[in-house]
Amino acid sequence: MTTRVALVCPGKPIRRDRADAVLALAATEFPAVDLAFHPQCFVETGHFAGDDDLRRSAFVEVANGPDIDAVWFAMGGYGACRIAPDALAALDEAASAKTYLGYSDTGILLGGLYRHGIGRPVHGPLAGDIRRKGGEEAIRRVLRFLSGEPAPPPLDTAPTVAFNLMTLAMLAGTELMPDLTGHVVMVEEVAEHLYAVDRLFFHVTQHLRGAAGIRLGRVTAVPENDRPFGMDEVAIAQYWCDRSGIPFLGRADIGHDAANAIVPFGGPPRSLRN
Repeated sequence: MTTRVALVCPGKPIRRDRADAVLALAATEFPAVDLAFHPQCFVETGHFAGDDDLRRSAFVEVANGPDIDAVWFAMGGYGACRIAPDALAALDEAASAKTYLGYSDTGILLGGLYRHGIGRPVHGPLAGDIRRKGGEEAIRRVLRFLSGEPAPPPLDTAPTVAFNLMTLAMLAGTELMPDLTGHVVMVEEVAEHLYAVDRLFFHVTQHLRGAAGIRLGRVTAVPENDRPFGMDEVAIAQYWCDRSGIPFLGRADIGHDAANAIVPFGGPPRSLRN
């Protein structure tokens, strides 16, 4: 049985050589997964993979496509918030039967989908992660999941979501923010000063009261500041969890790297075929 997967870029474009590498790996090792990069993925309009209309229409096209089983976001990069509200409003019944997989800025769309109960949002590697050290294994992880292999067992019994911390902060208080009461919220960050991570935790914890807990993924590529912040990322997370009364549950295996885990949103993790 073939699993048909469409790839789009809600933010920045993917380089064609990286897309070709993903297609070659899939063809060799996962012949039952049919990958198709939407032509929009390779359009360049300033920072974006095409203008807002093109990126929105490409996402709606594949999400509403009756012959597509899953939508895999090829790249992150800022841009999803510019298309998400109108894109979600244009989805039809076919969109609810799909898995949507990605992370980083694409968490804007995953959060909006989860808020509206559309499909199966899943945090996991982007196709463009093939560029990273160990990136081929990240691609295999996704393709195994899309082939029917279950995601790793959950760390907690509560429903779980996973976000980039900056992305979650941008979602909070908007029309796209899901109700995360009773959820374990996993967060990770990249390329932010520790004082910025502290500021982000201040903001998101204001919007997560009633959450079952927070787990901290990897915080990487932290720029050097002109003076030490005095707390590491774990101490920062614990501080704001204590201040807001949200349990700090320890670490999570997510991050902007090739080891980034697959985390289905909601209840017990499901594979595409479950």
